[in-house]
Amino acid sequence: MSQKVREEMVPRLRQRYAQRNKAGKGVMIQELVEQFGYSRKHAIKLLGAKAGWGGNLGVKKGRPPTYGAEVEEVYGRIWQAAEQPCGKRLVAMRQWWLGPYEQRYGKMAPELKGKVKAISAAQVDRLLAGRKVRVGSRGRSGTKPGGLLKTQIPIRTDNWDVTQPGYLEADTVAHCGNSLEGDFIWSVTYTDLYSGWTSNRAVWNKGAEGIVARTREVEEHLPFELLGFDCDNGSEFLNWHLVRYFQEREKRVGFTRSRPYHKNDNGHVEQKNWTHVRQLLGYERLEDPGLLEEINRLYREIWEPLHNFFLPSMKLVSKDRHGAKVKRRHDQAKTPCDRLLASAQVSKKAKSQLRQQRAALNPFALHEELEARLRRVLHRALHSSRPTASLRSEPDAAIKELTTVS
Repeated sequence: MSQKVREEMVPRLRQRYAQRNKAGKGVMIQELVEQFGYSRKHAIKLLGAKAGWGGNLGVKKGRPPTYGAEVEEVYGRIWQAAEQPCGKRLVAMRQWWLGPYEQRYGKMAPELKGKVKAISAAQVDRLLAGRKVRVGSRGRSGTKPGGLLKTQIPIRTDNWDVTQPGYLEADTVAHCGNSLEGDFIWSVTYTDLYSGWTSNRAVWNKGAEGIVARTREVEEHLPFELLGFDCDNGSEFLNWHLVRYFQEREKRVGFTRSRPYHKNDNGHVEQKNWTHVRQLLGYERLEDPGLLEEINRLYREIWEPLHNFFLPSMKLVSKDRHGAKVKRRHDQAKTPCDRLLASAQVSKKAKSQLRQQRAALNPFALHEELEARLRRVLHRALHSSRPTASLRSEPDAAIKELTTVS
């Protein structure tokens, strides 16, 4: 039935249908099914013209929405401050964010709070669909092959036992802009395979001594013992400084490398290049050495606590291929802190310290401090790397373009 025919016939059919008895209505329904190929249920709805369906096009079909603008505002603020996670991660993190939310924006009414706690992950995604944006671009690879120690540092040929924390993957990201020439800042990322606990540090020119110093600093602040270290084939990792650091100790740390040109071997840390580095500092060139310590404080005091204590992630449990389709199953979204608290290998003292650290933090305060410090870093980086007159005259617009954290 075309739209024009339907508009002409359906009102008359409805009038006749309303005047028929039960048997007569059944005959009309059967005729509509046979003539136009509708299902019986669809024909009943079409002729019955129930409120909100098939009649007034201005009336929204279906039942009224359960979650309105107030629920959207609550989740929108959390989503904005939590680096724009998906609905599953938002639902998992709300137990840690609702308390600080009420401290920042005031107490919620009991009815509103009940809806905020009852909403499903899928409904959160639908509710926030209008707010979500996509921002992204591709950078350059700065990995220079290091061939000196390839025979001394073995390739990891098996999967580490990831039933306990302590096995780290490491990778570097170049803040070089469009050229790898000259001196600039690099970010080093360390990720624990079991928990997802991630630490970032900035180094100048990724020299061996700088990498060792930052690795030592990260290890001192880990809430678990370092058992293994895996990296790519870059010269910043394959050097005698790092070999001696891991091997010349009472309890040696396993030191392995991935296969050349196989990024998936270090997939746990490679996926952090966007979420933990590019999303924060973007792709611009950072060539001012004075920014080094400021970026390290930003990583250490704000970025690391925000991700490790308040932003959950989901780990892949299984992946099955059915023809051309791949079905992936993930576990429940948990923060790295929660995964460590659930581990029997983490000491009670370390767990107590983790709980105390999280209790002393407010995620909304961390987000506001992040915005303030990041703006200063990018403003300084902008004027040190591209001090043109046009950018000086409109720094706010340029910084807004550079800032990828909402």
